[in-house]
Amino acid sequence: MKKMKTKDLVLIALFAALTAIGAQLSIPIGPVPITIQSLFCLLSALILGAKGGALSQILYVTMGFIGLPVFSNGQAGLTFALRPTFGFVIGFIACAYVAGTISTKLNKTVLNYFLSSLAGTVIIYLFGIIFFYFNMKYLVHKDLNFYTILKLTTIPFLPGDLLKCIVASLVAVPVSLRAKKEGYI
Repeated sequence: MKKMKTKDLVLIALFAALTAIGAQLSIPIGPVPITIQSLFCLLSALILGAKGGALSQILYVTMGFIGLPVFSNGQAGLTFALRPTFGFVIGFIACAYVAGTISTKLNKTVLNYFLSSLAGTVIIYLFGIIFFYFNMKYLVHKDLNFYTILKLTTIPFLPGDLLKCIVASLVAVPVSLRAKKEGYI
């Protein structure tokens, strides 16, 4: 196992902090607010790779669980895990790992980073939709049909998430190439 250097830890902490900031920039449109958290999650994956990206998102979730107000709208604490939207937050960890894994196996091009970002975004949606469904059915005791769940958790967010994939791809290519050249990653 490769030993982590101080600069790795700093970059992991930086992306955790950026994800926390992205959570505070939110537009509530229902049970799932529009935020730019996923943009920073994708950037962590594309720039730091699978391990670093996933660790940054684990750190982000841990910060929220210990009481730092890093979740959307300044929320914090272990009870956040009971919210119907918590699956999206857990999906950030899996997203970073999957997108980071895919992106490191491909050439550093905008198209490859875009495809990696799309795969990661699908992972976020999978975790979010599944958790939302089980939360609503077993904790809230509302039996919603699949289309209603998609209307609440996915459909309104698709254009914005597609834009985030594009932005992440356009930003990550020059940043990752420069960071590698300078020895940061």
